[in-house]
Amino acid sequence: MQVSPSPGGLSGNDADIAIIGAGVIGTACALMLSRRGFRVLVIDQNDPGMGASWGNAGHMATEQIFPIADASILKRLPGMLMDPLGPLRLDWRYFPRAIPWFSRLLWNLRKTPYRKTVAGIRALNQSSLSTWRALLASIDHSHLLKDQGSFLIHERADTRHDIDALHTRMLEQQVNVEHWQGDAIRQLAPQLSQRIRGGLFFPDTAHVVNPWRVVNAMVEAARHNGVQFTRNEVLTGKVDDQGVTLQTSESGQIRAHKVVLACGAHSASLAKALAGVRVPLDTERGYHLMLPGEQNRLPVAVTSLERRFIMTPMEEGLRLAGTVEFAGLKQSPNMQRAWQLHPLSQGLFKTELDAGSATAWMGFRPSLPDSLPIIDSVKDGKVLLAFGHHHLGLTQAAVTAEIITQLATDGETPATFPLPDLEYYKANRFA
Repeated sequence: MQVSPSPGGLSGNDADIAIIGAGVIGTACALMLSRRGFRVLVIDQNDPGMGASWGNAGHMATEQIFPIADASILKRLPGMLMDPLGPLRLDWRYFPRAIPWFSRLLWNLRKTPYRKTVAGIRALNQSSLSTWRALLASIDHSHLLKDQGSFLIHERADTRHDIDALHTRMLEQQVNVEHWQGDAIRQLAPQLSQRIRGGLFFPDTAHVVNPWRVVNAMVEAARHNGVQFTRNEVLTGKVDDQGVTLQTSESGQIRAHKVVLACGAHSASLAKALAGVRVPLDTERGYHLMLPGEQNRLPVAVTSLERRFIMTPMEEGLRLAGTVEFAGLKQSPNMQRAWQLHPLSQGLFKTELDAGSATAWMGFRPSLPDSLPIIDSVKDGKVLLAFGHHHLGLTQAAVTAEIITQLATDGETPATFPLPDLEYYKANRFA
């Protein structure tokens, strides 16, 4: 049952629900839970939206229903270790620590678990965009979402087979996808070069013009509902019969009836402390390069099949993103991985992109070896888990918040879409 809201605002450190993490998932949860009458406190070391949510590619990637790796990863492993600028990088210094995680990933590539992963991703993605549309419309910020589809392009004749094979696989999974020739793509995106032979168009995808503004819009709406945001670090926590106690670095103990754990790549230790579950959470270190002044290069997000990166038009310019690096949370970023995105784009446009005043960024994306997030209710409903979305955090944030609201209210809140089978996302699947 939903906790009865207490009168007035938050009293001291007391809250109905404390949310750890002020990224796109945590803020979406805060907004939706506040609409159900909960008194919500959001806790994060940084200002809202300043982690991985700030620097993501901005692509609502509902078409990406397959895991981050397939059986070919074994052949690619030497290159992953040796090439520091490759699109999928495993830092050799981190390799020993990564072995258990990658072993689980390989185990998940067997036919039955692989199919389960695809079904689990698809179940979230098929409702993600409609849920985002409704959420942004409800706070009068629909303009932040450009609902115009996206492309996956190819340049070489020998990759036509890969495009065709992917087209077939996606149709089998009921993904809305169309094959376009190069000339048709250039009619929509005329600045692309003649090198583009063709590609796939995904009508049911979108992009946001500024990921941080999306988070900030939800924060302002949540604050209007009484949600409080505080900069603080949650060190540990425990659950008792009355609720949850969080130990923080700045203000001692915080008490709440329930807690939502949504702090992305930093969630593993708190999941163990609060829920008693060990999760094989690792980090995809994502990089982007922002090119100011290139707002008009593309009308929609475009991904290159051969070059393995994405270009998304935003209000501040063109964002190049998409490389993945496994190196943990502590190693310094290799910003050359971001800067090499500019030369990687050469040849895709009729005239080269301007990298003047470009800015580089690196962030941590939480990744589980089966490519599915953890969305769960444990400890008699006192601990709600919402993390591990790897590169689909933005895409799946609104639908995750809907599910968390269902779990927090024991299903008493009317769902706006058919809920997926939540067994896909249980924390105990790694036990």
